[in-house]
Amino acid sequence: MGHSARVAVIGVGNEFRRDDGVGWAVIRLLRDRASLRPLPPGTVLSVSDGEPARLIGLWEDTALTVVVDAVRTGPGRPGRVHRLAARDTELPGAGAATSHGLGFGEAVELARALGRLPRHLCVYAVEAADTSLGTGLTPAVEAAVRPLAERVEDEVRRHHGTAAARRSTRR
Repeated sequence: MGHSARVAVIGVGNEFRRDDGVGWAVIRLLRDRASLRPLPPGTVLSVSDGEPARLIGLWEDTALTVVVDAVRTGPGRPGRVHRLAARDTELPGAGAATSHGLGFGEAVELARALGRLPRHLCVYAVEAADTSLGTGLTPAVEAAVRPLAERVEDEVRRHHGTAAARRSTRR
């Protein structure tokens, strides 16, 4: 299956389960900032509840997919961000259920088995403090949103620059 130059940035979670909405908050901020500083052409910003078939549909045929999701660790440090290059690595937690039903790891493993992973898959996992029902992020997770949005934007721009350089050397 061929890959396009399209880039997907997906915020996974549920904005009605407190810190589980961090992925949606990052996407919201990226959309707001795009009016002043547009992302490279072909970049698609989406949100998802994490259902595997929907995730696979969002990242199918992409050159790069960046996923932002909350993770519960114990004991953890709420707001701490972990970056995982997930294309060639089995994700921790495969087989574990999350607030999304099946875990994100299952979506990756299903896509791997079907040959439908993006060329590059990067996951930013934010340690959550509270995933109970309710709206609004806890202060530690809220403090991580702006710097994480900047990291995601840098990742997309860096990938776009690398892809453009590869295309120009082929000519």
